[in-house]
Amino acid sequence: MPHPLISQADIDAFQRDGVILVKGLFKDHVDTLRKGVDRNMAEPGEYAAENLKPGEGGRFFDDYCNWNRIAEFEDVIRTSPAAEVAADLMGSNTVQLFHDHVLVKEPGTSKPTPWHQDGPYYFVEGRQTVSFWSPLDPVREATLRCVAGSHLWPKAVLPTRWLSETNFYPDEDNYMPVPDPDAEGMDIREFAMEPGDAVAFNYMTLHGARGNTSTTRRRAFSLRLVGDDARYVERPGRTSPPFPGHDMVAGQRLREDWFPRLFDRASA
Repeated sequence: MPHPLISQADIDAFQRDGVILVKGLFKDHVDTLRKGVDRNMAEPGEYAAENLKPGEGGRFFDDYCNWNRIAEFEDVIRTSPAAEVAADLMGSNTVQLFHDHVLVKEPGTSKPTPWHQDGPYYFVEGRQTVSFWSPLDPVREATLRCVAGSHLWPKAVLPTRWLSETNFYPDEDNYMPVPDPDAEGMDIREFAMEPGDAVAFNYMTLHGARGNTSTTRRRAFSLRLVGDDARYVERPGRTSPPFPGHDMVAGQRLREDWFPRLFDRASA
């Protein structure tokens, strides 16, 4: 039986559409995650970024790969039901942590998060992947937007740098151009969400987010997980996150001393 937070219909929808809403996934951990985000913003990590150009209003902060230095994040990653829910959604016997990601849009930040797929930025590929995007504030205007079915597209979307808007890798011919889902009439899924709800989506699901034109903050915590079939792949350039010195080779499962196993159905 699936975890009580989801149904078999949810699992089927995730496999078919590459995106579903999981109500209350982190509802018992919202305060802990808020404290973690406060700590992260006060003590940014090496990958922290400000994603606005001069003259653009507001503030758009993001940072990732901080779980092993911010205790609040590690606590939630290890004690929340996220890993078990991920196993059910992916149809996987095991779940490994890939990385955490914090994204904060302060009030009056009109800049949207560009449309992109996460997968092409990463050095991991596989059918069994899931990201959980969870707001720590109620969201209406600044919610996540996902294109249903885009995880099944035959060609990946070109990864670009958010601030400079340049191509991430030199081999752009191997990718499809970034589409405009609104103009092209694509099936866009977006949800009004309460703190602790989570959008679950495949690494290859095209997604973006609206700007935050409200008068309240929009703090979001994302958790990236992988399953049984995820393998390390070589990319034509530095990946994001880069994880320098990982020493993995193509076709290898992610090393568990860096990417810990969070769930194993055999021992559950």
